[in-house]
This record gives sequence, C-alpha cells and structure tokens, in this order.
Amino acid sequence: MGVKEDKARIRERIWELLEERGVATFPLPIKGRIPNFKGNREAAENLRRVPEFKRAEVVKCNPDSPQASVRELAMREGKTLLVPTPRLRGEFFLFLGKSIENPREASRIRNFSVYGRRVGLEEIPQVDLVVVGSVAVSREGERVGKGEGYSELEYAILREVGKVSEDVPVVTTVHSLQVVDEIPWEPFDVPLDLIVTEENVFKTERKRAKPRGLLLEFLSRKKIDDTPFLREYLRKTGRLSSF
Repeated sequence: MGVKEDKARIRERIWELLEERGVATFPLPIKGRIPNFKGNREAAENLRRVPEFKRAEVVKCNPDSPQASVRELAMREGKTLLVPTPRLRGEFFLFLGKSIENPREASRIRNFSVYGRRVGLEEIPQVDLVVVGSVAVSREGERVGKGEGYSELEYAILREVGKVSEDVPVVTTVHSLQVVDEIPWEPFDVPLDLIVTEENVFKTERKRAKPRGLLLEFLSRKKIDDTPFLREYLRKTGRLSSF
C-alpha cells in the first residue's frame, strides 16, 4: 500500500472514530472535512497559554470550523490574524485584532468578508505562528489533512515570498483521539512543531525540515486550474508555462 492510500485509511479511521465516540460536532457529517470536535474551545484555550502563541504578533490560521475558537482568541488578544480564502479561491483575509469589536462573529467563515480585509501577498506581514487544521497527527509531527493539500500550498507560497521561515512554529489543535502512532509523509507535507488537544500540549519529535516552497513536480494542471490564487501566483512568477 502506498503513502496516499495509507493516509486515506488513517482519515477514514479517524472520521469513524470521532463519530463513534460522540466527539464529532457541527458541521456534520465530518467525513471529507477537517473535523470539528467537542473540546475545540478547551484546545484553543490551551494554545493561548503556550509561549509560542503569546509571543506571536501575526498568526496565520486555517479557515475550518474547529479552529474558529483559535481565530477568536487571537483577535481577543489583539493579534493580527491572517486567514486564507477557503480552498485558495481568492486572496487572504487580514484581521486587525485590536480593531475587531466582535471577535466571535469575525471568527466565523461566513463573516470573513465582513470583518476582514482581502490582501495580496505583498500586503501580508511577517507571520510569527502558523495554525493548521488536521484530521490526524502523530507525535513525530506528521499530520493528515482532508486530502486536498491546501495547508501545504498556503505554507509553500508564504515560505517562497519570505512571509514564513523555518523557525516559525507550525501548530494544530485536535481532539486527543486524533493523535495516532504513525503517519507516512510526502516531501510537500508540512511537519508540526506543537500539538494541542483539549487535554494536553506537547512538542513534537520532529525529525525533518519544513518544505522551502512549492514543489512543482507534485502539482497537476487540474489542481492549479481548481485553485485560482495558485494559478495567478504561478503566472506572476513565470512558472505557469511549465504545465
């Protein structure tokens, strides 16, 4: 069995486990999603207490439901929050936490365009912390998302343009049931530095470096065409003609 098949098997197992244990929560069903879970607020509060979060002035966070509490708390702490357009259909949303009067409403995906400002890559500040959503994670820092690769693309583009460096911590909030023994990885996968659950916080045993940018050999023309932001970025950098 190959790496992709192994990842798919892990996803299916975790989606089923969360539903069987009554941990999965809205939006349902969780299959095909970064799963929302009971205890996501506690996980976000645990993240708020770690030094990596406290030090960060600019936080990049995924747009999925289980990290809504992370986005809310980042804004409540007066941080600048960067959230990608779902599936990179457009640019990024920038939220200035100090000026947001209703962080809870602003944290919800349906309100991104109301409270956030769309920004291009040139307007994005240096990122101090990256928060990603996960379906499953391992203590070695490997993760499985929902299988579409958007977290990897977002990280790769930000890394290429110098908004994120190797030293910027990458963290995730998950339910403790989402922590598994082993996850296979591919060169474009972004390893985690920190895993935060509703019960614990622990640094990973990461053994490899993070990708330095886009790995074009792993991109298909269909993926590029389905991701307007990526297509425009490749066009501007003169690499679209390679496909």
